[in-house]
Amino acid sequence: MQTASKKVINGWAMYDWANSVYNLVITTTFFPIYFLAVTGSSSGDHKVHFLGRQFVNSSLYDYVLAVAYLFVAILYPILTSIADTRGNKKNFMRFFCYMGALGSATLFFFTSDTLGLGVAAFMLAAMGYVGSLVFYNAYLPEIAAPEDRDRISARGFSYGYVGSVIMQLVGFLLIVLMTDKGMATRITFLLVGIWWFSFAQITFSRLPRSAKTGKIRGRVLRDGFSEIKKVYLQVKQMPVLKRYLRGFFFYSMGVQTVMLAATLFGSKLLGLPDDRLIISVVMIQLVAVAGAWYMSRLSARYGNIKVLMGVVVFWILICIAAYLTALVAEEGGNGEYLFYGLAVAVGLVMGGIQSLSRSTYAKLMPDTKDTASFFSYYDFTEKLAIVIGIFAFGFIEEQTGSMKNSVLSLILFFAIGFFWLYSALVKQRKA
Repeated sequence: MQTASKKVINGWAMYDWANSVYNLVITTTFFPIYFLAVTGSSSGDHKVHFLGRQFVNSSLYDYVLAVAYLFVAILYPILTSIADTRGNKKNFMRFFCYMGALGSATLFFFTSDTLGLGVAAFMLAAMGYVGSLVFYNAYLPEIAAPEDRDRISARGFSYGYVGSVIMQLVGFLLIVLMTDKGMATRITFLLVGIWWFSFAQITFSRLPRSAKTGKIRGRVLRDGFSEIKKVYLQVKQMPVLKRYLRGFFFYSMGVQTVMLAATLFGSKLLGLPDDRLIISVVMIQLVAVAGAWYMSRLSARYGNIKVLMGVVVFWILICIAAYLTALVAEEGGNGEYLFYGLAVAVGLVMGGIQSLSRSTYAKLMPDTKDTASFFSYYDFTEKLAIVIGIFAFGFIEEQTGSMKNSVLSLILFFAIGFFWLYSALVKQRKA
């Protein structure tokens, strides 16, 4: 196949520009800080009552994300089966995009008196974000030749980081200039929804409509899970892909949890001021742009799986350093500059491992027209990993009383992921 025109490629990458503002501004920076502030108590015990139960506020945040991701993971097989058979990936991508944008904008109304509304809007935004990504990712093998997929995948992530940093700076300026910091944050949530909705129109106007791949039989529920089973049976017969996905499943537990919980770690455990946390996250994004491009070059030289193995080892070192940073903070030391060092380290590998993971899967999957079903399987694997990872992170904190113990669990996830990547590399060499 031939790579699509530059207009189509840039249009596809613009969706990263559109939706990454949610991932950075809401889940990574402003919303975790705002959520802890709104749900915090004057006594400083970090407890909040919700649905008749008392939660540690940061754990409730983790649980809400886990439930949102679980809902979408369950829906994936059904939605992508419909998208493949009817050739309407774009329509489903548009539906989830609008859902996410609406959820983000609705967070404007989230205050200490409207916890239920805030939780519902946050779940809606998260479901829209992850739901649209499966259809976005499924376009990659349709518009890019195999030899171009690493480069084009990296372009998407780079667009996303640049766009989200711009929105991040807008939010930061609002907080600096406005007296009411809470209102400034809520206006930022509203702007994220508007940004996401508006820039996504460029993508929807340029992406082609996918061709239908099967007969419409009307048995949506059964056909959806039959598609996942079909992909699973194909993957079982492909030794390299099978082992790669097992590795991806485990290291994704660690990667995604670090990204989702990093701000909670800096705010709650280290007590960093909000403005410094925001600056740290902007620094992560800027470093990540260079990291994504550099990792695509390394993969061209050394091979995707080898580079991924090296990156996973680097993630293990980051987790060890984070645990030691928490120990320093608990003993009364200043962990601020150690956190900044961790932020740079995370930025170097954050975007690269996501971009390379996506393009590696696109390379290893068989030549097929059922791209949405195959990427549904990929995204189902990733979202299930996030559910387990973020739930374990919150649960361990609740049970042990310290977030630093949750960090240790991530090391185990990365170690198991490394083992399966090594196994995939051995099989690839034999093949």
